[in-house]
Amino acid sequence: MTKIGIGIVGGGYMGKAHAAAYGSVGSLFETPLRPVLEMVCATSQESAQTYRDKYGFARATTDWRALVEDSKVEAIVIASPQSTHCEIAKAAFAIGKPVFCEKPLGESLTQSRAMLAAAEASGCVNMVGFNYIRTPASQYARQLIADGRIGDVTWFRGEHTEDFLADASLPATWRTQGAANGTMGDLAPHMINAARALIGPIASLNANVETVHANRPGGIVTNDDQAQMMCKFENGAQGHLFFSRVATGRKMGYAYEIFGTKGAIRFDQEDQNALHLYTMEGPEAERGFRKILAGPAHPDYLAFCQGPGHGTGYQDLIIIEAHDFLRAIHEKRNIWPTFSEGMEVNRVVAAALASSEKQAWVQISDF
Repeated sequence: MTKIGIGIVGGGYMGKAHAAAYGSVGSLFETPLRPVLEMVCATSQESAQTYRDKYGFARATTDWRALVEDSKVEAIVIASPQSTHCEIAKAAFAIGKPVFCEKPLGESLTQSRAMLAAAEASGCVNMVGFNYIRTPASQYARQLIADGRIGDVTWFRGEHTEDFLADASLPATWRTQGAANGTMGDLAPHMINAARALIGPIASLNANVETVHANRPGGIVTNDDQAQMMCKFENGAQGHLFFSRVATGRKMGYAYEIFGTKGAIRFDQEDQNALHLYTMEGPEAERGFRKILAGPAHPDYLAFCQGPGHGTGYQDLIIIEAHDFLRAIHEKRNIWPTFSEGMEVNRVVAAALASSEKQAWVQISDF
């Protein structure tokens, strides 16, 4: 068992989730690398000290460069705003340190490409934070599709819908300013990643991106509330993706439905421990979707619980990410999803924005 010093840039929503994950991943997965919460970075001294005390870090700083360059910090987790991702990652790679970066990889496709180039040039382990695809149920869905259980995939419908800005009377905030903080920068990457993971690369698309509530108390909204796109996958399957932060009633609507020539799959993150599978087997009178409850027979479940149907939660997905990152470092090899996947997702986002502006189909290969 070897200790490894972890430095986390950002102590807010995701910073807390990653701190909790690295505090428990060693015992749950019995990892050969045992993480030590070495340093946390925040924008103010007061916040940094608060995060240090609450999460159990040894030290705190307001300078991310000091964290990256510290000799006791051996792996970097970037959980700060996307506008900071590129500079931090490049600095870490320059001195040979592995990096886990929250999605989206960069603030733009240009930044994502620069981050990928820096990762590849350094040879360091790199990973991007697409946590929802790591539910035991969705991992099992990937296995079912790869094993041909539903035949050749013909159609994919995916959505990432929430309602945290559905109320038009809510005031303008940082979330309503700047393209990177809009739905295409915030929610869309998760479902685009799911579509790529489950079905494969997207070849072309036709998108429409819009702002539903353009004026809010305190300011004008400068980014998008919702978007949809028709797409064609490289394997010939067709699809439709929808993203929204104004989907009234939806709290965690990361959901997909997949049709194949021999069956179908349904999943909804609001019921993340269940996968619905239909197969064209047996007499027609007895066919129908069956609900499969996640359990020890499914990927990464057993580390949390020995009982099927007992379930995993959101924090467990971050722990699974931490396990993958530590395993990649220990084995000295990249484990999906890497910076390459983050860049490819941003390619699709860039293509969708261009398609909406042109009101036309576009090829992903043009971006």
